[in-house]
Amino acid sequence: MDLSANNLIVMIFAMLSLATLVICVVLAVRLRRQERRQQALINVLRNEIRAMTNGSIGMGKRLLAIEHRLNITVEKQQELENRDPGVLAYNQAAKLMEMGADVDDLVRSCGIGRPEAELMALLHRELHTGETLPQQRH
Repeated sequence: MDLSANNLIVMIFAMLSLATLVICVVLAVRLRRQERRQQALINVLRNEIRAMTNGSIGMGKRLLAIEHRLNITVEKQQELENRDPGVLAYNQAAKLMEMGADVDDLVRSCGIGRPEAELMALLHRELHTGETLPQQRH
């Protein structure tokens, strides 16, 4: 081989090296751009997750507050029902009707009048057997 063939081989090798270097630089630039885009997307998703988490925490706190208020309201309602002897008597009568008591049992146990006891028995029968109330003719 002569010197010009060696020079030609060295020049081809140098050109290939330069082309490889240019391709590597271009790929590195593209890779960095893509990395920046991916990082930006990650940041957006992090912010969205943070916002949703904060919203969920806030909603959970509101639900706990509402549950607390509901519990207080139920307790107050129970206290009011227990204070009113009339309501207590009717609640007791309804429970006895569920257990199968008759009109006389209601009058004796609950201290309500016979007409009220008969009305409760009639309503109880209608609710649990599907019978209709008799129509009164005027």
